[in-house]
Amino acid sequence: MKEEAIKQLIADGVAQSDFITHNLWMMIATALVFLMHLGFASVEAGFTQSKNTVNILFKNTVTPLLGLLTYAAVGFNLMYPGEFNGFFGFAGFGIEAPMVDGALDLAYNSGYTYWTDFLFQGMFAATAATIVSGAVAERVTLHGYFIFTLIYVSFIYPIVGSWQWGGGWLSSYQIGEAEGFYDFAGSTLVHSVGGWAALVGIALIGPRLGKYKDGKVNDFSGTSVPLAVIGVFLLWFGWFGFNGGSVLNADPAAVSLVFVTTSLAACSGGIVGALTGSVLFKRIDLGMALNGILAGLVGITAGADQMSPMDSILIGAIAGVLVVVSAVTLDKLLLDDCVGAVSVHLTCGIFGTLAVGMFGAKAGMDQFLVQLVSVLAVGAFCVVTSFIIFFVLKVTVGIRVPEQLEREGLDSHEHGIRGYTIVA
Repeated sequence: MKEEAIKQLIADGVAQSDFITHNLWMMIATALVFLMHLGFASVEAGFTQSKNTVNILFKNTVTPLLGLLTYAAVGFNLMYPGEFNGFFGFAGFGIEAPMVDGALDLAYNSGYTYWTDFLFQGMFAATAATIVSGAVAERVTLHGYFIFTLIYVSFIYPIVGSWQWGGGWLSSYQIGEAEGFYDFAGSTLVHSVGGWAALVGIALIGPRLGKYKDGKVNDFSGTSVPLAVIGVFLLWFGWFGFNGGSVLNADPAAVSLVFVTTSLAACSGGIVGALTGSVLFKRIDLGMALNGILAGLVGITAGADQMSPMDSILIGAIAGVLVVVSAVTLDKLLLDDCVGAVSVHLTCGIFGTLAVGMFGAKAGMDQFLVQLVSVLAVGAFCVVTSFIIFFVLKVTVGIRVPEQLEREGLDSHEHGIRGYTIVA
């Protein structure tokens, strides 16, 4: 009996140690995803005009604040409603951790606490909203953007998330031998959800003044190329938490594989993006190298745990081509995306989702068809809902700043300061 008691104590100690390790890794991953907001802010401020720097930084500062608050109020319980009909469910306003005998219930799941779960998922929600910010920059009204963000993050993003990560209809949707829709870390559920809204936003708001003139595409000089480069590498760094944390525990084999596939896709995406840009634009294009890195990261996100290293290199390379072709196509359609958000997050998010059925452990026609149906379903829902929100805002409070403000810059008019002031 004594030996059995000792063995039980040892087993309990190992289980407690494992739980602490898993929870610690999830908290570190949460912090890494939080850092991505600095990356988004840097990329957007670096790629856009200096006269709008403060405006862009203000949006990127307030977006995660709104995102977390609204996710706490309604989003988390919309996304994880417990038992529901698979399409819509709501577990109640606010967040409240399960308790046992006055203490936090550590049996909430096998790897981390309720609070860790909420904060990790909340960072993802805020990220989806930030994607829209860059696309519509330099001409969207602050109040229009923030109202849209408030509604989209509170309701649309978590409803779509519930369809898969909350145990909804996509998680069990089957065609043939496919076991249901698969999106490991959110190529569709995060990136394309933000990307669809960004596409609708730039279509309804219209291009910046002078962007398309006399059949030509006019490139506006960005504020700071070094800042944009810093932003991309901050995003890559944060992606280790975005994808690595999506393992949902600290399993050494799984997390390390995800780190490798994430990095290799970013590398091949950056190289192929630069090469494709050089061929199309007849210059060595740093911007396309940077967006190629992000394209590779978005492309691998849906299947980072299912791909071999060689698969991830191929996925990143294809994403590197797609992001450049997508950017050129949007310009031909007179759709002005200031930072390439639609090309990176929507185009490559769709490809990354479909890639789960094309490469890696789950590859097969049945899985590909499930992925395709899911992409179409999420796209239809996001386009319709984001169009309704943007259109109502357009005809009521307005979503585009007056022409004079746009020409002279939003910083001086709306904020009273400039992002860069040179004093002799």
